[in-house]
Parts: sequence; C-alpha cells; structure tokens
Amino acid sequence: MTESVQRIYAIGTVGTPWGAAERAFWLSQQPVKRSYQTEVLAPLQQLLTTAALADCAELQCYGTLDYNSHQLGTYPLYAVKSRHIDSSKPLLLVTGGVHGYETSGVQGALLFIREHFARYAAQANLLVLPCISPWGYETINRWNPDAVDPNRSFVAGGPSQEANAVLALLSQFPAPLVHIDLHETTDSDNSEFRPAKAARDGTVNTNWNIPDGFYLVGDTAKPQPEFQRVMIAAVSKITHVAEADDTGCLIGEALQQFGVVNYPKKSLGLCGGMTDAVYVTTTEVYPDSPRATPLQCNQAQVAVICAGFDYALAATGSAV
Repeated sequence: MTESVQRIYAIGTVGTPWGAAERAFWLSQQPVKRSYQTEVLAPLQQLLTTAALADCAELQCYGTLDYNSHQLGTYPLYAVKSRHIDSSKPLLLVTGGVHGYETSGVQGALLFIREHFARYAAQANLLVLPCISPWGYETINRWNPDAVDPNRSFVAGGPSQEANAVLALLSQFPAPLVHIDLHETTDSDNSEFRPAKAARDGTVNTNWNIPDGFYLVGDTAKPQPEFQRVMIAAVSKITHVAEADDTGCLIGEALQQFGVVNYPKKSLGLCGGMTDAVYVTTTEVYPDSPRATPLQCNQAQVAVICAGFDYALAATGSAV
C-alpha cells in the first residue's frame, strides 16, 4: 500500500505537543475490544498443563502493570521459560505483543509454545514473553495508557511499565544467543498510529509506504545477513515477502537484502536492542494483505523463530 499524504489527527492542535488534557481525552477514546484473559492467559495456562510441556516448561509471573491511576486496574505479566535451566546451554528469547495491536506477534508466540517449545527446550534454555503489552492487546493499541510507545522505551528507568518489567526480568538471565521480537506492520500505522504520534509530539506527519508482505528488521550494529536470509527463505514458504518500493526502501529504510532492512535498535530504545544477543531480528507481518490469512500470519512468526533458532544453534555448535 502506498501513502504519502499528510494526516491531521483529531486530537490536539497542529504543532503543539499534547498536554495532560489531550492525553486524558485520547485515553477516553480507547475502548476494550478483546480480552487478554480469554485470548492470552487462559490458552497459555492450559498449554502448560499438557503432557508435551508440563515437564519442560513453566509459567513465571514477572510483574504486574498497575494502571489504577487511570481506573484501568492491573494486568499480570507472564513468561514461559524452561523448567530446567542448564547453564551450559544458550538462552533463546522470543518477545511478542510489545505493540499490543499486532495480533500475530502474540498469537504466533502462543503457537510456537504449543508446537515447538518442547523440541527446543531439549537443546537450549528458552524464554518466551507472549504479550508484553496486555492493555494494548485489549484495546488494539500501539501505545500504553500513558500514550507511551513501549517499543521506544527499552532503556533503564524509561517511561513504560511494560518495558521496565521486561528489563527487570532479563536481568535475572545471561545474555541470550538469539532474540526474535515479533511484530506486524499494518494499514492502521498510516490511518491511526503515525498521525497520532505526530499530534502527540507536535510534529508534522507524512505517511510512509506500507510494504505489501512480510519483512525483517535486523540490527545495524550486528546485521547477521545470513541469519536474516535463512529466516526470509523459511517464511517465504508460508506467505509473500515484501518487495522494495520504487526508492529501494521498506518503511523508509534502504533494503539490505531481499525482505530485510536494518535499524540501530539500541539507540532507538527498541525491544530488539535491549540485550546483547548475537543474533537479533524483528519480524514484520502484513496482516492486511488479501493474500495472507490470520493463520498464515501466525505461522509466519513461527517459521521465523524456528529457522532463526536452528541457524544459531548450528552456527554455535549447540544443536543436538
């Protein structure tokens, strides 16, 4: 999808950053549209009781988001980790739902746990955080209730409860060998989220080209091109990979190879830059394509995780 027009957002005054009144009004316009308890926690808890996972996985509550100041209550945060941590084995990390509206990031993580966690737990220590932003999941939102983007907040003492809880959890573990962060790029990036960000910040928004298809975002500091290539090859068997636009870019970034661009993740405070993992990628599924079903979107996330894990384990001699 190609968009280059300026969108003016309905809240605030053009050129003036939001204050408390605008943020409060924005929050009042965010209804709950689905259930974190029903769609994430209940399936997760049920999965951990199955014969396939009971012996190798356990559920860890790593924090609680407290939004009582907004009259929104609290949200428990859960990770699935290897039941038996072996210090001689590498750690493999998957994060989903940093942006709660990106559905396949959450559901893809759950599908990976269901179908593949046990297999990789025999080779490595696993840590999967399926839904980092549960309020965002329920309201189908990029931001948290404070109008903060968790995926620009993975810095010490940052403004996002979601990011801070993840950083506190990871301080208990060694640096992972692999970190795969599950995301989507959607048409609503242009219709809602980029215009809202410009309004919030008092800047001018010009919408970008929404890539038609799947792509990956590597880390500029450690691009690992062969790692990225293997994952693109795997996902291309599930759904179509995005072609570069007429400027040779995806989301405004120069194409590094087919289906891959790079970001400086740590300096941007991105989830993908929060660890010292050797192998890092961020997935970007395009769920609005008429050529991709919700199941294919979830399966694409899983294909990337498995291909990335297989590559890293083989490259480091950790595969069994």
